[in-house]
Amino acid sequence: MSTLQRPKSGTMIGGVCAAIANRFGWSVTLVRALTVASILIPGPQVIIYLILWAFIPKEL
Repeated sequence: MSTLQRPKSGTMIGGVCAAIANRFGWSVTLVRALTVASILIPGPQVIIYLILWAFIPKEL
């Protein structure tokens, strides 16, 4: 497992899904699909994504 960092390449919007997928060794496509599916359910998912985007450091 690597550290939780937003990668420089392979990102679509903010790199949050890619960072989570890389950290846990999951497929980036799976994490993105789950993220999009969760946005369809009412809740604070977009706010959580924005918070993660602000607090997960960018890869050096």
